[in-house]
Amino acid sequence: MLDVAIIGGGPAALSAALNCRQRNKTVCVFGRSLDSSLLFTAEKVDNYLGMPDVNGEELLNHFYAHAVKKGVEFQECRVTQILNVGEHYMINAENNFIEAKAIILATGLSKSKGIAGEIDYLGKGVSYCATCDGMLYRNKKVVVVSENEEGEAEANFLADICKEVSYIPLYKNITFLKDNVKVINAAPKAVVGAEDKVAALETDRETVSCDGIFFAKNTMPPDSLLFGLKTDGKNIEVDRRMATNLPRVYAAGDCTGAPYQIAKAVGEGLVAALSAVSDIDKMKNV
Repeated sequence: MLDVAIIGGGPAALSAALNCRQRNKTVCVFGRSLDSSLLFTAEKVDNYLGMPDVNGEELLNHFYAHAVKKGVEFQECRVTQILNVGEHYMINAENNFIEAKAIILATGLSKSKGIAGEIDYLGKGVSYCATCDGMLYRNKKVVVVSENEEGEAEANFLADICKEVSYIPLYKNITFLKDNVKVINAAPKAVVGAEDKVAALETDRETVSCDGIFFAKNTMPPDSLLFGLKTDGKNIEVDRRMATNLPRVYAAGDCTGAPYQIAKAVGEGLVAALSAVSDIDKMKNV
């Protein structure tokens, strides 16, 4: 079991990871590659103290190298769900399940836009993981809405067990889909329910009748990643310790709101790490 699992990959995540390791805690960063960070594409960063005229890629590589040197572990993956199982948390990282005593969310700005009804029907026909929940829809009709090519694998998996699979790509150039997957080129508008469960997906062209809807997103909305997490719009609510409303769950960086600055992210990552370490140590003394 990890002491701390960190979800993200930018400055806040790397700062939190480094400071957890400085205090001898086991830590792993779960996130996408460095080049997926908004900072990576910055042509020039001139407001980070002591490092003038550096570009985003160089700065991120400095942060990453420092974390690796101190023993931080990394797992490049998409986390689809975090479950509170009492004294610890269970992370679903592409169907690898990892336990951790504390969670630090450093997911950055959520670029994925939810649609009407999406969160309302989470667990009632809406899912973010086909391989987790797909067997619940054996011989039923489902829709996969995907922002990236990863959704194709989920649609192909569902095609072997479901009666009908419709696929809505929100990106260009489909790579491979099985013959029994129906492609619909449309923009999703709303999840439609009946009797407290999913009944259809409304798009700008048609309403698709279905029993379940799977969303494959580039970034997960925080409140769909961890049930019960308190948010204010897209921002995760935290106190001065960077603690959320959930026990031993903290947040840092852009996901907590403006200002969207590297120095703020690095500082919040430090505070979140110190809070997590302190609360984990208190668990040992109970």
